[in-house]
Amino acid sequence: MKVVLLERVENLGAIGDVVTVKDGFARNFLLPREKALRATNANLKVFEAQRAQIEARNEKAKADAGKTGEKLDGQTYVLIRQAGESGQLYGSVTARDVADAIQAEGGKVERSQVVLNNPIKTLGVHDVQVRLHAEVAVTVKINVARSADEAERQARGEDVIASQFAEEREAAAEQVADMVEGGAGQQEFLGEEA
Repeated sequence: MKVVLLERVENLGAIGDVVTVKDGFARNFLLPREKALRATNANLKVFEAQRAQIEARNEKAKADAGKTGEKLDGQTYVLIRQAGESGQLYGSVTARDVADAIQAEGGKVERSQVVLNNPIKTLGVHDVQVRLHAEVAVTVKINVARSADEAERQARGEDVIASQFAEEREAAAEQVADMVEGGAGQQEFLGEEA
């Protein structure tokens, strides 16, 4: 199906481009979201007549997204989740969780604007892209931790899982040293000599 784009669509084209797309993509995404019109003669004439208005509306939306992006860019949001000893989450952090965290702190972001190709499944600080407009994208940091204290340590750059294993190794080494020092494992032979 041939359509004329009413706004820039990533990997497809810019405003006013006439492109050929699959019928399902046009019917289910582009047309209902008013990102495109069918490329009929009548629609092309309507588009050319309204081109200046459409471009002005797009520039206004881009400017609004830019203002919102300035507030969000580089911000860090903390999500507390349960995780195993190895840092693997028992669930996962999805685009909805990221959008909810941003909204809880006063940001205006929809779930569909969060670009998360795969859900986050481990503890740590993760960079997540938020696409506020076709031409405006910002990056936020999502700090996934088991507690607020752990989140602070991760924010300072500490690898919490590695330091946890190091602490456990030190504790085990101290226990071994105490056992050897205390004589554990040594047997006293009392009685008969051979």
